[in-house]
Amino acid sequence: MIPGYLIQEQTLRTAASCEGVGLHSGAPVHLRILPASPGVGIVFRRTDLDGFEIEANSHNVARVSYATSLMKKGVLISTTEHLLSAFVGTGIDNAIVELDNLELPILDGSARPFVEMILEAGIRKQSRPRTYLRIRRKLELREGGKFIAVYPAERYRVSYRINFPHPLIGEETFAAELGNGHYLRQIAGARTFGSRQDEQAMRNMGLIRGASRENCIVLTEDGLENPPLRFDDEFVRHKILDLIGDLALIGRRILGKVVADRAGHAMHTALVSRILKDHSLWEPTTLEKDVPQAKRHCSPVPAS
Repeated sequence: MIPGYLIQEQTLRTAASCEGVGLHSGAPVHLRILPASPGVGIVFRRTDLDGFEIEANSHNVARVSYATSLMKKGVLISTTEHLLSAFVGTGIDNAIVELDNLELPILDGSARPFVEMILEAGIRKQSRPRTYLRIRRKLELREGGKFIAVYPAERYRVSYRINFPHPLIGEETFAAELGNGHYLRQIAGARTFGSRQDEQAMRNMGLIRGASRENCIVLTEDGLENPPLRFDDEFVRHKILDLIGDLALIGRRILGKVVADRAGHAMHTALVSRILKDHSLWEPTTLEKDVPQAKRHCSPVPAS
């Protein structure tokens, strides 16, 4: 098991690569993940645009309707959430992500292929202490029937509720702690999903041009085109996968509890922005020792 609470930052031991198509653009793309120095964070590099770099942080968040995209000086990186989620789940703090098109490959629609790439490349501890963002007081956001909040907690916990008017979904709720191996076993493999009834409208909007039965759960009016599901509640688990990836844009691991109810990418990233703008909500914290499941000891550190 990969410990969730570490005293030091981590990167890949060696490079990892894959290729595929973008979910929304349908464009072919080659992707390579490279080790990075301590303190670098996650940086995307467009090799087709002279190596232009975009840091994975809230300042660079662009469109967040059907996917989370980053933009800097007019250069776009689209559908980042699955890879960012995999980095959190495997404990990667620093990496350079090279790609030769605007959108990351969708692969099988989950984070599992990215997780497998990272684990095969290996994970290396680094000398720099990992700084956590410990939530000190609650923050709640509401928008109509949607809700997202973060609360103080000793560990990184997430819970999500969805409610879709489909006989295979309806109301689903799932909760997990990210420091005890739950991510690899219960979240990484959950795939994105869409309805055949909505397909043409989305294609007319320039979306899901790369979607297929191989990279998406396809819902019909009353069933599935491509069974079986990987989990009985795979739909809500994928929402948690997305949430974890979007919250990675904070730039630090969270020590707190995040609760979402029918939220979505826009509310996920709105929570990130509100947290970072209000320093009274949190404090930077380091750990005295690696803690996979035992009690941890925190030491506040000055904000950078």
